[in-house]
Amino acid sequence: MTAIYFNSWQKEYKQPFGAIEKGETVTFSIAVQESIVEQVLLIMRKEDGTRGVEKISMSPKENHRYTCTYPLAQGSGLYFYYFEIIKRESNQETETIYCGSDQGKGGEGILTRDSEKLHPYQLTCYEKADPAPEWYRKGIVYQIFPDRFYNGNLHRAIAQPKKNTFIYGSWEDEPMYIKDAEGEIVRWDFYGGNLQGIIEKIPYLKELGITALYLNPVFEAASNHRYDTGDYLTIDGVLGDEETFQRLLDRLHENNMQLILDGVFSHVGRNSRYFNYDGRYGEGVGAYRDPKSRYRQWFKFSDYPEDYKSWWGVKDLPEADKENPNFQQFIYGEKDSVIEKWTAMGVDGWRLDVADELPDFFIEGIRRAVDRYPEKVLIGEVWEDASNKISYGQRRQYIFGDGLHGVMNYPFRDIILDLLSGKQSAQEAAEKLTVLQENYPADIFANNLNNIGTHDSERIATLLDNQLSKLTLAVGLMFALPGVPTIYYGDEAGLTGGKDPENRKFFPWSTIDSDTYTCYRSWAEKRKAIEALVHGECYLFHSNGLFGILRYSEHSQLVLYLVNAQNQAVSTEQLFFTRKPPISEGILEELLADVVIAEWGEYFVTKKLD
Repeated sequence: MTAIYFNSWQKEYKQPFGAIEKGETVTFSIAVQESIVEQVLLIMRKEDGTRGVEKISMSPKENHRYTCTYPLAQGSGLYFYYFEIIKRESNQETETIYCGSDQGKGGEGILTRDSEKLHPYQLTCYEKADPAPEWYRKGIVYQIFPDRFYNGNLHRAIAQPKKNTFIYGSWEDEPMYIKDAEGEIVRWDFYGGNLQGIIEKIPYLKELGITALYLNPVFEAASNHRYDTGDYLTIDGVLGDEETFQRLLDRLHENNMQLILDGVFSHVGRNSRYFNYDGRYGEGVGAYRDPKSRYRQWFKFSDYPEDYKSWWGVKDLPEADKENPNFQQFIYGEKDSVIEKWTAMGVDGWRLDVADELPDFFIEGIRRAVDRYPEKVLIGEVWEDASNKISYGQRRQYIFGDGLHGVMNYPFRDIILDLLSGKQSAQEAAEKLTVLQENYPADIFANNLNNIGTHDSERIATLLDNQLSKLTLAVGLMFALPGVPTIYYGDEAGLTGGKDPENRKFFPWSTIDSDTYTCYRSWAEKRKAIEALVHGECYLFHSNGLFGILRYSEHSQLVLYLVNAQNQAVSTEQLFFTRKPPISEGILEELLADVVIAEWGEYFVTKKLD
């Protein structure tokens, strides 16, 4: 130990661990073994707080420790802190040493005498505990891109094919885009997957172990991905109708499965009922064709009607004005709103597309609408650490309470891929995951929608060079770590593909890879059978290049999972935990005695403690 030491991940130095509910008190302790110490200070600042920078004197205790308590009395949000150690030299001059975080991470502190090089620690304070419904917390989610899953119509007919589109000749065809000279898509492509097809494949999904579906958009739209909403209150005719959708909901619920819809409320389609650029909804309908339209106020025109604000400059996606009260009422008002209609019908949750584009008040409005019904969940698409995300100059309030239950865990995916591709060590992976664990409230960390692939990313099999041994580890990590595992349709069948549109192939029903399928199904069975994989506290460690997970539940059930992402067989040596688990070293040594893990191998063991 250095003469000055602090570690935010160890209870000897900060308690409790991680994010803390407002009004609670934190205890800080720092070891200072300097010879002549004049004062040790905790420097605390609440972002947008009323007290500014606070300096709290820490009291000397035995074993060269200095301690203080700090009540989180300024409400939820982010607090930032570091330590000042003031020494008096032999010539009676003073010197200040700062102890802060390593580049803004948690864990072991970094010492500096230069305040300009100081990085404070983050302390997340949340409004209240925010557990998700138990069906979701225990769930295994399956994401379906509806056009690419299965066609359940008689003779595989496609209902209501769209004008100026093309339909693939077979389900084995490779997806492609037809674009003009400017790179704009001019003909949308369809395979014909639909809601009836999902209904027919419910037995397959149950056998796989799925408990909930997340569907990419199902509302009327011009494209195959349907993120260019045409009518929020109508099911796209290619997929079916409202009666079929209700039947899907009923069949899922009969099979103890839930349904999460994709809510795309940042923007609409240019050729929607609300904008109606091409006139498909009538000549005098929509903001583009009628300056007196009820929808005109939903959009911001700089030069009506041709110049308007669009999502990231994509003219096909006019941006909706979330500040507009009429639009707010339409999306989440108590009567006749989008959220109200489909949630009342039985939808179990919503995933909010591009949550960064939705103001916090807008997300909170949706949450209130969802909370009018019991046992519903609200998840947001956020690609970074949602606890400290800044979007459009604003610190976002996603996970402090009354917002999202959780987010799509893309940082989690990045860490797994970097570990398996050799871009980072097992130690780095353990530390990065502990940073997320520390920054997120415990409920949010458990509620996050974990993924190793979505419609916005390359297929996991392709990223891992189609090596089953690597894929097995990626799947194992997704299921063993806290969060809700999400399978992107076809990943369990061995489907490959690069960037869009290659990652959106049709499901290979006739060529499902049995080894890949068995891997996913086996992990689904483990998660259902082992309570610690759902509710167990998580302790991350590394040993001799191995990455390890220890899950421990209040019912004294222990799970150990080790991954060897190396090209050589190795055994466990000394275990280095980012946080000390409440398990005796003897038990761990017993479980890991003589364990040798082959290259790209894994080791999984459970134990019931007395």
